[in-house]
Amino acid sequence: MADHDLTGFTKSTFTHGGTTRRVLRRGTGPAVIVMAEVPGITPKVLRFAEQVADTGCTAVLPVLFGTPGRDADPATGGWPNTARVMASAMWQVCVSREFTLLATGRSSRVVGWLRALAAAEHERCGGPGVGAVGMCLTGGFALAMATDERMLAPVLSQPSLPLPCTAGRAGSIDISPRELAVVRGRCEREGLQVLGLRFKGDRLVPADRFAFLRRELGDAFVAVELEDEAADPQSPLPAHSVLTEHLVDEPGEPTREALDTVLGLFREKLLGQ
Repeated sequence: MADHDLTGFTKSTFTHGGTTRRVLRRGTGPAVIVMAEVPGITPKVLRFAEQVADTGCTAVLPVLFGTPGRDADPATGGWPNTARVMASAMWQVCVSREFTLLATGRSSRVVGWLRALAAAEHERCGGPGVGAVGMCLTGGFALAMATDERMLAPVLSQPSLPLPCTAGRAGSIDISPRELAVVRGRCEREGLQVLGLRFKGDRLVPADRFAFLRRELGDAFVAVELEDEAADPQSPLPAHSVLTEHLVDEPGEPTREALDTVLGLFREKLLGQ
């Protein structure tokens, strides 16, 4: 895909705790916070946001890193362009103190800002609550945001932190024990559902991570685990991004069914459909 000029998205900023970030929005109705993976808000992430808006929700995209709209697909721009875009985004992540890449038992500091954004968007957009989708590096953020009772539909798409370079990190996720206990309590008392997506062969999202979530959340954790062969064969990258880079957006395709499950969760929890 070519670069996206952000047509159809409104632009603003949001400030909390002394930190101001840009925010893109599309649609009307209850808010869904869409948190991009590295390298940022690519054309395919924007396409996913459009699909969220088409359900009757407001897609809200905070700019956490990268350049919104820039295409990083090596199939269209070549590997040198991909390397530059990825390196730039990862540099922003690595020099920031708001992202926890390796530590276990900790939530990233940026989650506090994201919770505040979700609260503000709930007040702005109305509805029974908000939803959130985290992808890859931001995948676990949606889980940590669910300590707030306004979060009704958290989706963890290929949650990759902490980076699974040891067995302990592979069998955990980036949330503090205290916050995880709050989410578990909501699952038990309120029937909160947490949806997780991964490709089975994805080394960044090992099976032990989903097993950990099943142990901690029980039946409240609903896992969608896809065979690697279900990923878009035209992508030169290993199967990883269920809702964006590796989506095959055709009826009957497993990734399309995963997408429909996500959108169905938003319709049920936020729109009462």
